[in-house]
Amino acid sequence: MMNSRMWPDLGFGVGLRSEHFDELLHGGESCDWLEAISENFMDTRGRPLQVLETLRRDAPVALHGVALSIGSADPLNEIYLSRLAELAARIEPALITDHLCWTGVDGTHLFDLLPLPYTEESLRHVVERTKTVQDRLGRRILLENPSTYVAFADSDIPEWEFLAAVAERADCGILLDVNNVYVSAFNLGFDAAAYVDALPVERIGQIHLAGFTDLGDCLFDTHSAPVHPEVWRLYERVVRRCGRVSTLVEWDADIPSFASVRAEAEEASRRVRHLEGEGRGNTAIARSARRSVGAHPVALSA
Repeated sequence: MMNSRMWPDLGFGVGLRSEHFDELLHGGESCDWLEAISENFMDTRGRPLQVLETLRRDAPVALHGVALSIGSADPLNEIYLSRLAELAARIEPALITDHLCWTGVDGTHLFDLLPLPYTEESLRHVVERTKTVQDRLGRRILLENPSTYVAFADSDIPEWEFLAAVAERADCGILLDVNNVYVSAFNLGFDAAAYVDALPVERIGQIHLAGFTDLGDCLFDTHSAPVHPEVWRLYERVVRRCGRVSTLVEWDADIPSFASVRAEAEEASRRVRHLEGEGRGNTAIARSARRSVGAHPVALSA
């Protein structure tokens, strides 16, 4: 297994949701790290930001956006970027992430994470916008593969090659949502294993896990259930290739107690430890991993 050296190892975290505020503040609950939806904390006058600042004292925080709209044809929203930069300066997050998607056009917000046409023209567009965002924030961001249900007929680049190319050309990271890969593979008919195997290991800085809803002929990314067994198996495949990567469990509907969500994160930790034990027991794999790390040095930029 090869560890990425470009990104911090935060451990195994849980998405921060308002339903769990009291449990975290007063109930003695905790976890390795928390991920906050950026847009929910941009109002500096509200209680959510006060809660986030309090929790940030005890655990690392990542900011995860849903409204950057990196793939839109509209100009980047300077007001949004300013507010995100202000929030980042205040919270000092370990990571800032968003989605490889578009969320609106012609000034209209569509309240969904919509797929891009995977073409060379679209690739150049996204790369330039990602560079602009990173210059504006003064740091690398990570882009997440969305769950998809339709695809553009004009796409001529596989999604995994497109995502890898964006990461390499823009010098950004990848937030690999393993659940989304599985959901999209089922819906669109591609090979989920081939997808995760094709991504550049050194660019994967975070992993998402979640549960989906099976509608029969379609899987719907609802974040409303425990991680599916097939998603766990795909996660283990990623870990065998990448080693430890900061892993987070999302739960956004039918939200149970914080302890129940944390149990899913602890299951991820258990599986990683088990795979690491297998690796230590196989000296050939361990030597191969050390050679891989040495062969691909990546310097962390200022």
